[in-house]
Amino acid sequence: MHPSDNEKRDKLIRSILGKAGPNVYLEAPFYCDYGYNIEVGDWFFSNYNCIILDVGKVTIGNNVMFAPNVSIYTAGHPIHPDSRNSGYEYGIPVTIGDNVWVGGNVVINPGITIGNNVVIGSGSVVTKNIPDNMIAAGNPCKVIREITEDDRKYYFKDKEFDVDDYI
Repeated sequence: MHPSDNEKRDKLIRSILGKAGPNVYLEAPFYCDYGYNIEVGDWFFSNYNCIILDVGKVTIGNNVMFAPNVSIYTAGHPIHPDSRNSGYEYGIPVTIGDNVWVGGNVVINPGITIGNNVVIGSGSVVTKNIPDNMIAAGNPCKVIREITEDDRKYYFKDKEFDVDDYI
């Protein structure tokens, strides 16, 4: 469909996802296993090349943004080769809270919970839960620091807003 056909796009997204709040936008291409195991809240945006392996349930809160190439994996396989060669596959849910920004090329592994108001830095591989109000990054992803009220005045690193009405 043409990129400007927002109504058709919205209907298609809602036919794929299990639940979607208002104002949901997925840039193409978007890939998933089933779709019906994915629930997104209001004001969800996913940039290009999002992959969600939704063998297990994926719950994404309100006001969540994904940069390009974000991958969420609920699916996995046993470690031991005999068990793995049996064809066994599991799905463990992933939960992402409200007001979360996930940077480009981030991988979120099975069973992960990312709290509210979190920023995950580009290129991170999230292997452990991330609590509320944190900036986390790396491989493996680790909490760097808490987001504080002092962060409100900056739009990028040490660059301060030069407008008063950005909120």
